[in-house]
Amino acid sequence: MSNLRYSEPEVTLELAREHGLTDEEFEKICDYLGRTPTFTELGVYSVMWSEHCSYKNSIAVLKTLPRSGQNLLVGAGEENAGLVDIGDGLACAFKIESHNHPSAVEPYQGAATGVGGIHRDIFTMGARPIAALNSLRFGSMSEPRVRYLLDGVVRGIADYGNSFGVPTVAGEIYFDKSYEGNPLVNAMSVGVVKHGETASAIAEGVGNPVLIVGASTGRDGIHGATFASEEISEASEAKRPSVQVGDPFTEKLLLEASLEALKTGAVVGIQDMGAAGISCSSSEMSAKSETGMRIDLDKVPLREEDMSAYEILLSESQERMLIVAEKGREQEVMDVYAKWDLNAVVIGTVTENGNVTYIRDGEVKADIPAYSLVLGGGAPVYYRETSKPEYLEKTGRTDLSEFVDVDDPEETMLKLLGSPNIASKRWVYEQYDHMVRTNTVMGPGPSDAGVVRVKGSKKALAVSTDCNGRYVYLNPRKGGQIAVAEAARNVVCSGAKPMAITNCLNFGNPYKPEVYWTFTEAVGGMGDACRIFDTPVTGGNVSFYNENPNAAIFPTPVIGMLGLIEDVEKDLTPSAFQSEGDHILYIGAPRSGIDGSEFLSFIHNVTAGDAPDLDLEFESALQKSLLSAIQKGMIVSAHDLSDGGLAVALMEKAIFSGMGAEIQLNLPGQSTTEMLFSEAQSGVLITVSPSERQAVEEHFRSNDIPAYHLGTVGGNELKLEDFARIPVSKLASIYEEVVPSAISAANVV
Repeated sequence: MSNLRYSEPEVTLELAREHGLTDEEFEKICDYLGRTPTFTELGVYSVMWSEHCSYKNSIAVLKTLPRSGQNLLVGAGEENAGLVDIGDGLACAFKIESHNHPSAVEPYQGAATGVGGIHRDIFTMGARPIAALNSLRFGSMSEPRVRYLLDGVVRGIADYGNSFGVPTVAGEIYFDKSYEGNPLVNAMSVGVVKHGETASAIAEGVGNPVLIVGASTGRDGIHGATFASEEISEASEAKRPSVQVGDPFTEKLLLEASLEALKTGAVVGIQDMGAAGISCSSSEMSAKSETGMRIDLDKVPLREEDMSAYEILLSESQERMLIVAEKGREQEVMDVYAKWDLNAVVIGTVTENGNVTYIRDGEVKADIPAYSLVLGGGAPVYYRETSKPEYLEKTGRTDLSEFVDVDDPEETMLKLLGSPNIASKRWVYEQYDHMVRTNTVMGPGPSDAGVVRVKGSKKALAVSTDCNGRYVYLNPRKGGQIAVAEAARNVVCSGAKPMAITNCLNFGNPYKPEVYWTFTEAVGGMGDACRIFDTPVTGGNVSFYNENPNAAIFPTPVIGMLGLIEDVEKDLTPSAFQSEGDHILYIGAPRSGIDGSEFLSFIHNVTAGDAPDLDLEFESALQKSLLSAIQKGMIVSAHDLSDGGLAVALMEKAIFSGMGAEIQLNLPGQSTTEMLFSEAQSGVLITVSPSERQAVEEHFRSNDIPAYHLGTVGGNELKLEDFARIPVSKLASIYEEVVPSAISAANVV
């Protein structure tokens, strides 16, 4: 360990501004400390008060969401992840987070460390991760840079997740020019833990030792939290050192060691070191317990020589944890990590003065009240100015009538099937191991949700990520509602009851009034839907400052939905056609309007109108009726209508099964174009056996859900009345070739 004395610069207001702090925030820091901060203290405040860590521009809005429910075992934001009771003495921990900015600069490591970080949040709770999901957004695939980003992100997710040994079971990918230069990479992890074996991020017990465990600390990721709290620009390329570097094999060791250490009973509290590193974990654990910590940074295992206190505290090196152990039992914890060939070093103690005190080279480099650093404590909370975006006046008044008539529906269907947003993402998900650990019941691809068996029980978890940013752009409140509604519909179509959500809210610069208005409206819409579906918010992530060179991205509040299947052998419901002769029914709301549809965007290059129609009360009734019918054994398959509407849902059911169908559009009133391509919500395509058809129709009508008979499964062609007759093999060929063809057209480096 070096004894080098560091010469720290004088702290001034200008230096504080360079650290991303406002004049008022710098003054507030001086008030908390009763003096001017040291350079190290300034660095700690700058990362802890960044948007990424403090949620200073979002927390007031987030508190309006429903954050409690009968199945929640911890409140939203209380722990590293949400925790939901799934019965039989088991709980599910799950969470979604973004790694957008790092992935824009260094796609492979940015995506890989996003996966690693979200899994650590789960096993820090004492839960073993059993499934991973992701939600990705990129610009147009015609751009070489986009193809480079897509390739790097997918390889990063695959290499880290596959090596770590957790199956990637579901996800979504959208392509739109609004994400040009600012991709979205949202990663979700799901784990299971027994009641009574959960861990908490606390620092109780004055005199208890504090340990750092896992990998050594280097200079990677310094100011990563601050980097994620500013807009991406050409200067971002110079910030590659802010992108962390992950090692999935070390993470696997850390997982097993941490779960084993928790079983010793010697661990009082544990927290992952993610954004802001030691600064964040030590201050948050202390503030939560109203204690403090005295940390000797000289004892931290380092990868590089002569690191300053500033660098050690702000490093975001991966695969590290902070543990508070019971005094006198720390050796038990250290022995476990030593067995797994990982660092486990006592670097401090819990104190009673409420401060986090950091020592380097025998000198106190920072001494800060812990509460002043954290969300819900002394970190600033802002209510930003709002203004309804001017563009909504134009998009809302756009006359869409000229697009309603389609001369050749078959040609339009085939062209729409070639949209990258609709076509198969097999090129992506086949790089992921979705069968590792052998609990995957329904993996990515031809399924409305990923389904994972809960080992040792009849239960399974159905999980989905969902959001159509175009809807939120056209009507933020309704778009937020639809994101929740469709995520819930996905798990219901798989046979599961929606339980709770996590969310990853991707928006532009919150200091822009139009962006902040959109954010508040979208969150309001999410809250509307969560209350109707009784799916409380367990936590999540806010990612602001997602801007391309011309404007903000489409506002994209991604919903991660957790559903529970009580008996997977009985209730699991596939999306594909299952048997020749089965009857095809449409249940749900009228197919009306082409607003915000993929048809309008891809076929006509128009993004306008309102978000698609949605009646939340009707949607809730539809989902409850469908789940009831599934649990009664009446439904053979179910596939919700979303991007591309009825036409795409029919084509997908045929492609997934290899079976054709003969269809009559026995739907009331709408034009053929709307019946085929409307993305109006609250619609599901089901198949039933001939003997059950009458009972199924009566079931839905008794619940005030319209049911329309469209045709039967059979043959090798999809026939729609007299205007479309398409071999299923042709559909499959188009569907499967879009993404690989676009990738092969690029010289990905």
